[in-house]
Amino acid sequence: MAEAVGVRAIRSGSRLERVLASGAFAVTAEIAPPASADATEIRQNAARYRGAVDACNVTDCTRARVQISSLAAAAIVLQEGVEPVMQMVVRDRNRIALQADLLGAAALGIRNVLCLWGDPPSAGNEREAKGVFDLKTEEMIETVRNLRESGTLRGGDTVETPPRVFIGAAADPFRGSKEESFGKLRAKVMAGADFVQTQGVYDVAAFEEWMRLVRKEWLHEKVYILAGVIPLKSLKMARFMEDKLGAVVPKHIMDRMEKAPNPKAEGVSIAVRTIKALKKIEGVRGVHIMPVGWDGVVSKVLKDAGLAPRPDLPG
Repeated sequence: MAEAVGVRAIRSGSRLERVLASGAFAVTAEIAPPASADATEIRQNAARYRGAVDACNVTDCTRARVQISSLAAAAIVLQEGVEPVMQMVVRDRNRIALQADLLGAAALGIRNVLCLWGDPPSAGNEREAKGVFDLKTEEMIETVRNLRESGTLRGGDTVETPPRVFIGAAADPFRGSKEESFGKLRAKVMAGADFVQTQGVYDVAAFEEWMRLVRKEWLHEKVYILAGVIPLKSLKMARFMEDKLGAVVPKHIMDRMEKAPNPKAEGVSIAVRTIKALKKIEGVRGVHIMPVGWDGVVSKVLKDAGLAPRPDLPG
């Protein structure tokens, strides 16, 4: 079992925070709400994760496409007995809406929030929409932290009951230079992020180089880092990840997916091996598994990686 990061008070009461603070290797997954007023799909996906993950991200109109709001979807996931991580993007909200949604989420019992920039409206299905981008991501994190710590809104007024939330951010170790990516991580940690989920890792060696920069400034003792894992189900998907989403997929993985008689089984095997390698990297405190439209794969990967079921926690 990994050592806990320093001595840190539990600020949110979330299961995810308690698992990480205990020193256990944490597991999160992801649900993308549908473009529908029917919650059945969300409930079905949440049921798959019950007892299998410590928390489950609920995406916020990914790729700027209209879907059930992350706030509503997170409340539905919570009803199904799964702890949500509510994603919030600054693309769609000014500081009033950000803080209002945060207070509303906390009032509903949502204890984790992931602060994101968001894809531009031009990438989605409402291309004439005006992006808000009132705050930078770091300013959003700082706003959430101040509201939690002192009950102070960004404009200076105070709230009667501050929200108890575990504050998350995203990091992409492979976008730009390692130094540039690390600089963005540092800014988010200094702004008040408690945990970080990275984009999908396929090149473990390159990720380990990035983690050396993280350890050099002891950021791994200031923030919990969960490495992203996206199981591949085909060579076409591997190429899409690289060409469209900016992932770095090494040639040896491309070759394995191309030659595999059963690409899905090979994709699961690669994901499991990746998780086992990530667990050995100092400073990695868990994994964030993103199924990207592959229903059911998370449970298989976690079982084969020895990460299911999740540990019971006191209290």
